[in-house]
Amino acid sequence: MPQVIDVKVKPQSRVSDLCQTEDGSWLARIKSLPVDGKANEELIALVAQQFACAKSKVHIKSGASSKTKRVLIED
Repeated sequence: MPQVIDVKVKPQSRVSDLCQTEDGSWLARIKSLPVDGKANEELIALVAQQFACAKSKVHIKSGASSKTKRVLIED
């Protein structure tokens, strides 16, 4: 069953990590700059690692150029 999560992205962080907040949304700290889709690529890799799935199963559904994104995780 596909899952959609809301992720707030903070680019240019010292570490790359993904953690869930108390309200159920996710916070992603990304080392990459938001240039040429590099931050989005790193976000997809972090989500795939967190949910133990292939990167090809993770898609940014909306907010590709925003700090708040909806990410689709396919099964």
